[in-house]
Amino acid sequence: MGEGVSERSHMTPQATTTHLRHGSAEVRAKAGARLRSVEGHVRGVQRMVEEGAYCVDIIKQTQAIQRALDKVSALLLEDHLKHCATTAIRAADPTDRERTIQELLEVFETSAKL
Repeated sequence: MGEGVSERSHMTPQATTTHLRHGSAEVRAKAGARLRSVEGHVRGVQRMVEEGAYCVDIIKQTQAIQRALDKVSALLLEDHLKHCATTAIRAADPTDRERTIQELLEVFETSAKL
């Protein structure tokens, strides 16, 4: 199978017995690095809260964290669309196509609610 494609079922993790990696190694590395950076940022904001920093400063930092997380989501979504979703949409099985379209709709629906 090509990069970004796996044989893993799209069932929930609890119901899945096999798990292969999704997405490209490059994107996983970039996302991991960004998430480690966010983790450090969150710890810094936690210290700010514990130390009684100015509320507006804390809010600005939480907004920066949210923007960083949004960038991770965008990076992962782009990779998913280029690899996993493209493969599923081109699949001969209409069930794969419909499942993929439904997954994407759910992501955007959830995003719109935030």
